[in-house]
Amino acid sequence: MTFDLIMRNGNLPDGRTGIDIGCRDGRIVAVEPRLQAEAGREVDATGRLVSPPFVDIHFHLDATLSVGQPRFNRSGTLLEGIALWGEQRPLRTVEAVAERALRYCDLAVAQGLLAIRTHVDVCDERLVGVEALLDVRDKVRDYLDLQIVAFPQDGYFRSPIAAANLERALDRGVDVVGGIPHFERTMEEGNRSVVALCEIAAARGLRVDLHCDETDDPLSRHVETLAAEAVRLGLRDRVSGSHLTSMHSMDNYYASKLIPLIAESGMHCIPNPLANINLQGRSDTYPKRRGLMRIPELRAKGVNIALGQDSCMDPWYVFGNADMLDVAHMATHAAHMISLEEIRFCFEAITTNAARAFGLEDYGLAPGCHADFVLLDARDPIEAIRLRADRLAVVRRGRVLAETPARETMLDLPGRAQKVSVTGYAPFWPAP
Repeated sequence: MTFDLIMRNGNLPDGRTGIDIGCRDGRIVAVEPRLQAEAGREVDATGRLVSPPFVDIHFHLDATLSVGQPRFNRSGTLLEGIALWGEQRPLRTVEAVAERALRYCDLAVAQGLLAIRTHVDVCDERLVGVEALLDVRDKVRDYLDLQIVAFPQDGYFRSPIAAANLERALDRGVDVVGGIPHFERTMEEGNRSVVALCEIAAARGLRVDLHCDETDDPLSRHVETLAAEAVRLGLRDRVSGSHLTSMHSMDNYYASKLIPLIAESGMHCIPNPLANINLQGRSDTYPKRRGLMRIPELRAKGVNIALGQDSCMDPWYVFGNADMLDVAHMATHAAHMISLEEIRFCFEAITTNAARAFGLEDYGLAPGCHADFVLLDARDPIEAIRLRADRLAVVRRGRVLAETPARETMLDLPGRAQKVSVTGYAPFWPAP
């Protein structure tokens, strides 16, 4: 039996070690120890972790790499970022947005990030971002799955052009219905926008992903409406609630009612820890709230949690580098999730859980799945998050798209080793 590619002697996230992965015609055909076969190319994983590719379930590709245009966010707040985006909007061109997005996609592939759900602002009569990202989606489809959300940044009702433009964007092939109910003028209009947007998604057979309750207001209730609409309209797991930062500030009694409602609905919850802990709590003195949803409590009720990056060098966030391990690393700290089991969960939240929320088909490391995976300079998911491990090889449909040499540092220390690597310092963590 011959294969196009065999990845040899890899460790898998489920704890299996010494595994070979044989790929043919863009699919995984065999996953077993010591595969007796030949291949056009073989890669020796040397006992390192082979993972499904990373998935960023919440991002803004139309804004990425635009930091400083036309000025910097001096306060670092969410509201100044929104205002700054409004200043940038008339200056944007299709060509510039597409060029920045393609540069980011190059970086994403190098980081083993092969699927991105991106929101695109539709509160622009020219639909510059929509046109640019539809073009980018076509250009990257052979090496990256790009899912686009029609996002009325200025509010579905608050903006006089948002409703019509959202329909225009969906008619042109945008994949998901988006919204921002907490940015409407009143709580009632916010709730109405949730209902209207979910009804659009139901009528069109689409997914819906709302920026929901991205606020420190403990009385914000739009996620409650979103969960109820997911049930009423039968949308269920086609619904995602992004951010949900108000949950950080809610009293425990109300949270004890809300979390089971979310679980009943079947919707996905998407915290964005890098952005959330930076943008929330800005009006506090001390103690300062950090605005992260109640991840452990939601998880305990069986809710699917997927982590998003949100921003990279844009009006809201000056950092970012397409590294989903960095997102998971922050989540372990901000959500007090440092047990071995919880760290593994955070790895799942940027791989399998995020793929589930995305709706990716044939994702994973089993025969029949797409031959998409990443070789990491780590032995297991815990070490991968601890080190934000280098991506030694990135494979898409059985073809190696990116390679990075393993790093070693040469030392000149009397009586000590001549070289050192960051891996291998911790014990081999027990299998899950």
